Amino acid sequence: MKLVIVSGRSGSGKSTALNVLEDLGFYCIDNLPVGLLPNLIEQVPNNSEIGTDIAASIDARNTPSDLANFADFIHQIDQSKCKLEIVYLDADSDTLLTRFSATRRKHPLTGPDTPLLEAIKREGNLLSHIAEMADLTVDTTHLSMHQLRSMIKNRVVQKHGNEMSLLFESFGFKHGIPKDSDLVFDVRCLPNPYWDPKLRQYCGQDGPIIEFLEQEQSVNDMFHDISKFLSRWLPQFQDNNRTYMTVSIGCTGGQHRSVYMAERLLRHHQDTHHNVQLRHRELDG
Repeated sequence: MKLVIVSGRSGSGKSTALNVLEDLGFYCIDNLPVGLLPNLIEQVPNNSEIGTDIAASIDARNTPSDLANFADFIHQIDQSKCKLEIVYLDADSDTLLTRFSATRRKHPLTGPDTPLLEAIKREGNLLSHIAEMADLTVDTTHLSMHQLRSMIKNRVVQKHGNEMSLLFESFGFKHGIPKDSDLVFDVRCLPNPYWDPKLRQYCGQDGPIIEFLEQEQSVNDMFHDISKFLSRWLPQFQDNNRTYMTVSIGCTGGQHRSVYMAERLLRHHQDTHHNVQLRHRELDG
């Protein structure tokens, strides 16, 4: 049995994530009081009609004292009966403001003396204890609803047993480092195809860019060094009960070098990891 706890600030995509899990056979509970966590496994019916996996959403509508003692409640769960994973969703405050403005929803912490931005910041503080314990943190700032659904399905549901879910993500430093990165590699020192007008129109998935970069010894050296590092240390993370790892590869704009390197690393590590995903933040967003 798997128990997935989904949390995060309002507007970050918790409902979407919970709906995905429900569609895929999880018994889902929205806005679960934290104090009910220790007995949840025993209280939820276990039969073939509703399945055996459980997903529970926990948010800032809980009492502050219960949220502050989240770790204590987690430690009371009998984890011999279930595989526990905590998924925390978040987005930058400006994005959350925009999402609330677009939907005209009321934030659960707003009030006569609490404007929206203050409520968003306060919510992050209330949920900080859950965020610190998360197995998987997902920054949904640049994700569409479809992309978030795919990520939850591929990284959470299709991961079996104790295997580690590995995501290679390319990005551009000029747009900021992904907040959900576990490891970040900077490839801005490599030759940049952008400065060749004939190559600028392509991205790191296209033949002309691949040919250009593979002719550069520094590119091949960088790939081998990153691969060697990951081959050495990813098993150590997994042995330390790490179930999710996001490896971010960044160049200046996130179009050429980082895309190429992420694609090449994906192909290399698919032979040793069963659950390997790929995302190009600047291309996919």
